[in-house]
Amino acid sequence: MNITGIVVEYNPFHNGHRYHIQQAKTITNCDLLVAVMSGNWVQRGEPAVIDKWERAKIAVQNGVDLVLELPFLYATQSASEFAKGAIDILKQLHVDSIVFGSETNNLEELKEISEMSFQVDRFKENMQEGYSYPKSYGAFATSYGPNDILAIAYLKEIQNTTIKPYSILRTNNYHGTELTEIASASAIRTALLNGESVVHATPMHSMLNKPKTWEDYYPYIQTILLTHSREQLQKILLVDEGIEQHLKKQARISNTYAEFIDNCVVRRYTKSRIQRTLVHILTQTTKEEKLQANHMPYLRVLATNEKGRQHLKTLRKEPVVIANKYSQIPDCYKELEYRATVAYAIPFDQTTRCEIMHKEIYGQYK
Repeated sequence: MNITGIVVEYNPFHNGHRYHIQQAKTITNCDLLVAVMSGNWVQRGEPAVIDKWERAKIAVQNGVDLVLELPFLYATQSASEFAKGAIDILKQLHVDSIVFGSETNNLEELKEISEMSFQVDRFKENMQEGYSYPKSYGAFATSYGPNDILAIAYLKEIQNTTIKPYSILRTNNYHGTELTEIASASAIRTALLNGESVVHATPMHSMLNKPKTWEDYYPYIQTILLTHSREQLQKILLVDEGIEQHLKKQARISNTYAEFIDNCVVRRYTKSRIQRTLVHILTQTTKEEKLQANHMPYLRVLATNEKGRQHLKTLRKEPVVIANKYSQIPDCYKELEYRATVAYAIPFDQTTRCEIMHKEIYGQYK
């Protein structure tokens, strides 16, 4: 069986994602298309506009055969960790190829950069000099966009495997604000916040409401930062190099999240880096928990069709844990996923909070 993998967030699913699915199938002529998808928190350290179950369901309705969750621990970290978690899952699924979007669509150049043996050390040097993570990548050649940064990370992870990479030219700006037929997810989220119609931009339009933002979570973050000691915060994942002092200082003087993030973003810390740190502070994810969960021991199914179910059956003879139910998730990951869902549900009304928690425990996929 020819199996193709894609790594997605669908925040929200839109027409460009539908194009990606169609192109992935055409380019690889695959028998099965599987997607690894972020859960309720996405890689830029933000809450998803709609929960993971709804996003996974729409993906299957639009051509994906099987959607598996990228665990919270990997979905809310840097490009390298995000890619490591996603590729580990795709390896367990025995995919033959991976298809990703790219701003440059120059696969050979991206491969060359992913193979540079001095790459990681040079990134560390750049970071110590005050450059952001994306700018560190740009030091090697041209300035890369978010998709290319992830592409380099994917290519690094599939080295010495039989997985064949393919890239698709991204046709719009990742942060573009124009609400065209193929609009960016960022443009759609902005339109939703402004109460504008997104009916022509996403097949999810009838499910989407005004999304929750960090402004809704800020009272909780501010409380944690102001009531926890430096020593307590230093135990949290991604809290390194004195960032806890920086965050505590800004929490004392910032009345809104907009003020807080504006004050926090400096040359040393990008917005995404800060937001990912805040996610782990909100969920109290510790460095020790990261050490305990240092590999990918399970596949959590969010949505599937019959072809996807049949493929999962073929994996049952292998040493792979397939978590069709929440109770089947290994304990160390289960606790993290539960806290991530509790945190995500905080600003919603009571009915919606209960629905979100119910789906986390009992699932929704058919």
